[in-house]
Amino acid sequence: MKTPEPTALRPTEGPNRATFVELFFDLVFVFALTRISARAFEDLALEGGKTAWTAVTGGGKTLLLLLALWAVWQGTAWTTSRYDPYHIWLQTIVLIALVGSMVMGVAIPRAFSSTGLAFAVAYVVVQVSRPAILLMVLRRIQYRRLKLRMLITFSATGVLWLTGAVLPTDSRVTLWTLALLLEYLASRFGWPVPGLGRSTVSRWDIHGEHLAERYQQIFLVALGETILIAGLAYSQKPTGGARTVAFATALLTSVLFWRIYVQRAGRILGEAVTRAAHPATIGRSAADTHLIMVVGVVATAIGYELVNEHPTGHNQAGWVAMILGGPAVFLLGRARFEYEVFGRVSPSRWVAVLILVLLMPLLKPVVPLTAAIATPLAAAIATPLVLLGVAVADARRAWGKPLEEAAPPY
Repeated sequence: MKTPEPTALRPTEGPNRATFVELFFDLVFVFALTRISARAFEDLALEGGKTAWTAVTGGGKTLLLLLALWAVWQGTAWTTSRYDPYHIWLQTIVLIALVGSMVMGVAIPRAFSSTGLAFAVAYVVVQVSRPAILLMVLRRIQYRRLKLRMLITFSATGVLWLTGAVLPTDSRVTLWTLALLLEYLASRFGWPVPGLGRSTVSRWDIHGEHLAERYQQIFLVALGETILIAGLAYSQKPTGGARTVAFATALLTSVLFWRIYVQRAGRILGEAVTRAAHPATIGRSAADTHLIMVVGVVATAIGYELVNEHPTGHNQAGWVAMILGGPAVFLLGRARFEYEVFGRVSPSRWVAVLILVLLMPLLKPVVPLTAAIATPLAAAIATPLVLLGVAVADARRAWGKPLEEAAPPY
């Protein structure tokens, strides 16, 4: 008896919410993001304080690992948004991604030293197995061609991942960066392969509501990570007024992130994707946007862990970039998100980003005049005040008016 072929789309009838196995998959990312934060904290608090260059290189390597995790999550989310997630083969793909992500998370702290091979093998297995399994079970030629191109691409970049894993750190960073760049460009241009052509993204079949929900859920995972990091850091040393204030500001910042995200645009992303002329185009754009927001939220979590550890100490290189730059990156992503849903951007986003950027030199003790006030805690207190201004501006704009409908520009 032949195994039934997965349909091109999720079933149009019945519930389209994320399945239990998908939510289980997301739980792994809670752990993986905490490992990202732990690695960045170690770089900034222990290594990055030595020179600005070590802070930059350490942050760049951590970002590289975060982008690899995101590639795994996004590829899995798109797969379950195109095909029936209750099919046994699709569940197998999700479970392989779950195990692989867990291995990657465990390997993250020492990915550029002793556990690099484990990280690379897990990543390659996840990325190669997904198109390979679908290539075996799909019967329609238009679907098989895309999976074949993806399989060839990930097999080629997999050589770079595995080769880099056995080389010294600098060469490893170079090859892994090149591999991620090639994968990103391949995705952007429809997975082109000589002799096999390329596909048009606008023609990809996805279930817009499900994909939008998955983006919302991964944002909540990142937001939950900020609360988890802040709570763990404070619970280790719950004494002292400065640390209590640092914990309170971290919690308030997380609440404001949530409020700014869900203020209308975050609620109706699914409607925007459905209304778009080409749902896959806005879906891909939303993927990049949520990556920007997640990077901003994770950076903020790292910053508040630094604040809790050294609330009134001197800011080291890169600390202010996390404490103030993280929220600025989030707001930039949120501005793009607003454009994707409504075709316009509120001025409050740009004003808030400008204020956060201007605060960076003031709260970095580069001159004796500012050294007395330029503490991590001062930067941490400034952040929720700026975000509160954005949240208030959003509430005032919507007050007494009918709910704004999605108007995607795509």
